Amino acid sequence: MSETIANIIARQGWILADGATGTNLFNMGLEAGEAPEIWNEQHPDRIAKLYRDSVEAGSDLFLTNSFGGNYSRLKLHNAQGRVRTLNRIAAEIGREVADRADHKVVVAGSMGPTGEIMVPVGSLTHADAVEMFHEQAEGLKEGGADVLWIETLSAKEEFQAAAEGIALAGMPYCGTMSFDTAGRTMMGLTSVDMVKMVNGLASQPQAFGANCGVGASDLLRTLMGFVDQAPQLPVIAKGNAGIPKYVDGHIHYDGTPELMGVYAAMARDMGAIIIGGCCGTMPDHLGSMRAALENQPRGSRPSLAEIEAKIGPFSSASDGTGDDPAPTRRAGRRRRG
Repeated sequence: MSETIANIIARQGWILADGATGTNLFNMGLEAGEAPEIWNEQHPDRIAKLYRDSVEAGSDLFLTNSFGGNYSRLKLHNAQGRVRTLNRIAAEIGREVADRADHKVVVAGSMGPTGEIMVPVGSLTHADAVEMFHEQAEGLKEGGADVLWIETLSAKEEFQAAAEGIALAGMPYCGTMSFDTAGRTMMGLTSVDMVKMVNGLASQPQAFGANCGVGASDLLRTLMGFVDQAPQLPVIAKGNAGIPKYVDGHIHYDGTPELMGVYAAMARDMGAIIIGGCCGTMPDHLGSMRAALENQPRGSRPSLAEIEAKIGPFSSASDGTGDDPAPTRRAGRRRRG
């Protein structure tokens, strides 16, 4: 691991990551259909505030505003020629915020999916995917990111291409996938499949795990699937702040700060080392999560019944690791938070 992450873990035994990017930026005025990454140039003050809010709430690590900063995603906004620039600026703003913080903070360069389906199901080749991730990685590296962070992926082929592209940039990385269809990713992977895939990578991540998905209960069940495989790498849990509901013309996540505090402590007790939030997770949620991790003593591993009782019901009866058939593959990608 990089010295920064290793030192934080050695000091307190866990790392509190950040929360939502999209939810917070929409609250700052981002319009639906806009590319958040272009705000790195147009509104650097707002991006700096996004980062500062998570740091001031207690985060030890935050992700840069670069989730959709790859060639394929930016091409939708005629910005494919500015991949390295927009990613560099995202990391530079983060570097400045982290260096001014009153505690050690890790700047993690966010890298989301390309938005394309890889061969043989789709048309994106391995070589092209590797180049997309490599280009983005170089921009984040130039901007001063401590570590890169691939997230919300659903296909092992894309994860493998991202790992290879990052290796070309000579950067350490962490990686998460999103499990949202009866305990599987959109492309059918289970938690067990991910552990096997990560173990077989030539370039190993510093940590791996799950983000986004359906809700905190489902993510904790996926986390249980990881831990049951006795992985050698630290595990990441980054769950949504409850379930999204449409209220008065807006999407609202129903998870309270208190609920996310319970989730954070349960994730730690289940074996997660890096714990954060995803969609709907605001600074108030992060503050509650920090307080829970610092003040609640470690407990025994929660059971599925305890998760359901304290966090809420699961969205499906299965975690995907049994004999149930894989769900039908679906195309499409979400933006983080």
